[in-house]
Order: sequence, then structure tokens, then C-alpha cells
Amino acid sequence: MTDFDPANFANVGPKEFAQLVKSTPESKLAEVMSGDLRGKVLGEVFGRMPQLFRADRAGSTNAVIHWNITGAADGGTDTYEVVIADGTCTMNEPPQHDPRLSLTLGPVEFLKIVSGGANPVMMFMTGKLKAKGDLGLAANIANLFDIPKA
Repeated sequence: MTDFDPANFANVGPKEFAQLVKSTPESKLAEVMSGDLRGKVLGEVFGRMPQLFRADRAGSTNAVIHWNITGAADGGTDTYEVVIADGTCTMNEPPQHDPRLSLTLGPVEFLKIVSGGANPVMMFMTGKLKAKGDLGLAANIANLFDIPKA
């Protein structure tokens, strides 16, 4: 698979996904993430988070994190909730709890972060990633997951 094709996304491993995101022009990523397949892509990414979670690195971390992905076709935002509690990670959509941390970013930036192709700290400093709440948790969140690198 050489083109970013969300129809086949479920059949691709995390490393292959990271390579696809890295090799796909931002304009194509933006097109996919503003179309009908956006929900499928987001559902797959968030659905994989529990498998990529590193309980051994989480220690006693208990947190509710809301991911707000802007740029939906209707101009709105999709919000997914990641709950880290007692060494496990679960995902809810729609959110069911008040967050300890809320992250807001665009769809292309989201894909780049979850595929290891962007530096979250730099995105925060340049305003492409907004964090509200526990900034210490925000700085450490990448360490809690096996983020594939392309």
C-alpha cells in the first residue's frame, strides 16, 4: 500500500501507518481528514491506543485525557476520551468524564503526533497544539504509549 488509503487502514500495523502518514503530502492528509473517512481513521487510531499503552511506564498515573480534533466537515470538533487508570488504558467516544488534560489540535497535526512524525512540545510552543489542564501530564503523555516511528 503506497497511498494513504483509510479503507485499508485496519489492515496496516502501527509502523506501516507511520510510514504512510510520513510519505503522504499534508494536502492529501487534510483532504482525507475533512471527508467521509475521517471517523474511520480517528476510530482506528483511538481504538489502537489501549494496545499501544505502556503500563510499565505509567506507574500510578490516573488521568482522563480529552483529545479534541478540529476540522470536521461540519466545521466542528471530534472529541475522544482516553482514560488511564490502574495500569490500563481505555477509550470512550463520546467522553464520559471531566478531563485532567484537554488537548486540541488539527487533524493533520494529530496524525503526525500519533505516527511519531511531529514533536508535541514544538507544536505546543508554536500554537499548533493547545493543552489545558495538567501540563506535566501533557509533557509526559508520549512516554505512556509505544508511538511508532516511520
